[in-house]
Order: sequence, then structure tokens, then C-alpha cells
Amino acid sequence: MQATGGASLNTSDRAESPRASSSSRGWRRGAWWAFPVTALLAYGLDLGTKTWAVRALDGGRDRELVGDLLTLHLTFNPGAAFSTGTQFTVLLSCLAIAAVCLVLAFSIRVRDGLWAVAFGLLLAGVGGNLTDRLFREPGPMRGHVVDFLQLPNWPVFNVADMCINVAAGLIILQTFRGVALDGSRGRDEPVEPGDGPEPDGARP
Repeated sequence: MQATGGASLNTSDRAESPRASSSSRGWRRGAWWAFPVTALLAYGLDLGTKTWAVRALDGGRDRELVGDLLTLHLTFNPGAAFSTGTQFTVLLSCLAIAAVCLVLAFSIRVRDGLWAVAFGLLLAGVGGNLTDRLFREPGPMRGHVVDFLQLPNWPVFNVADMCINVAAGLIILQTFRGVALDGSRGRDEPVEPGDGPEPDGARP
């Protein structure tokens, strides 16, 4: 049933639209908190496991954690993730500092939960290994990263390396899905005044 002039009596859709939009914006703002929470938890896990590995595995005592599949083997790596670039320790430290700054800068724009988790893991991974380079022997910017997880035919790695790789996977996934940092998609275009359908009775 319609009122005079063809206007619909059912105004619930129009009334709910602003509330739904406001709720969506609020959820996106709240999703940002997944970034610091993920970063702190993953960073703490990385530092904690490294501290334990240095104490428990000192002296070259390997431990089989899952048979021959996963072994705890302590090494000190002057390079990047998975023992790459071992001759560029200072350069890698500088790049890590720059990466931390970039992640923090981009995180301000994050309003999507999955992006927030990805940036949190990335910050924890880069920051965890950077902490080793800044505070471990042989000195600041040249410190060796603690690695202790070993798979067959694979370089020794740590929790920070795992965080970096999972973060990279999530970033690739979100990119292929077309999800922007604010949670919008490429096809979501804002509706400008006059672009939407005209209400009934407004046509000439």
C-alpha cells in the first residue's frame, strides 16, 4: 500500500540504513584493536620462547619435539629470516627499523580485522628479530638472532620468522580478495547525491 504521490508507507528500510552504516563503521574502528593485541601476544611469545631456548638448549643439546619432524636446535643467526643474508647484519637491522616504522604508519589506516591481524603478526615478527639484533651479542645493530626450530631439509627458524610468513600470506590473501585496509572492497563505490534511484512520484 502506498500513500499519496506514490511514496511508500514502509520507512523501516530507510530508518535502518543509517544505523547499519554507523554499526559497520563502529565495527571497523573496533577491528583495529586486533592489531596491537596480536602484536603484543606474538611478540611476547617470540621473546619468551627465545629466552627459554637459550637456557634449555645451551651447550648444543638438541631435543626431538615431534620425532624427526621437528627438532629443537639452538643457533645464533646473524642474517635474516631462515638464515639468509648473513653478511649484511647491520643493513638488515636498518631495514628492520624502517619496516617497523612503515607497519606502524600503515596500521593507523587499518579498519579490517584480518588486515589488523596481518599487521600485528608482521610487527611482532620484524620487531622480535630486531630486538635480538639490538640487544644480543656481538653488539647493537650486529646482534645474532636466536633460532631454535628445525624441520628436515629446512633452515633453523623461530617464532618471529613464522609470524612474518603468516603475515605475508594474509596480506597476499587480502590483496587477492580486493579488501582495502579500511575493510572496503574495490567495487564498493560511495553513492553521490543524485546517483541513487529517484523516489516514487519524483519522476516527471
